Amino acid sequence: MHELSIALGIVRIAENELRKSTASKIDEIELDIGELSGVELNSLEFVWPSAIENTVLEHAKKTVNNIGGRAICLDCGDPFAVKNQFDKCPNCGSILKEITGGKELRVKSLLVS
Repeated sequence: MHELSIALGIVRIAENELRKSTASKIDEIELDIGELSGVELNSLEFVWPSAIENTVLEHAKKTVNNIGGRAICLDCGDPFAVKNQFDKCPNCGSILKEITGGKELRVKSLLVS
């Protein structure tokens, strides 16, 4: 379960950013997590309380933006939604594509006070 290490990494990012500011606490954290990032959202939710216990995120509100998978077909040029890396183009059936969205895993914003 790599979601615990992801959660702990998010805590480290938040701690580092708080140290850079004059703020004393983090009120809210916003995360972008793509469908193709490999993160199991249920597992992340499960480990989140233990990962943030006694940290700067312990009382922060968490918002997760689930980013859908998107791709552009390299054969016909059509954009399309993908649920996994191996989806074919629904227009021409090609497996050749450029993934344009859904791999995100980032701290989008921190609200501090």
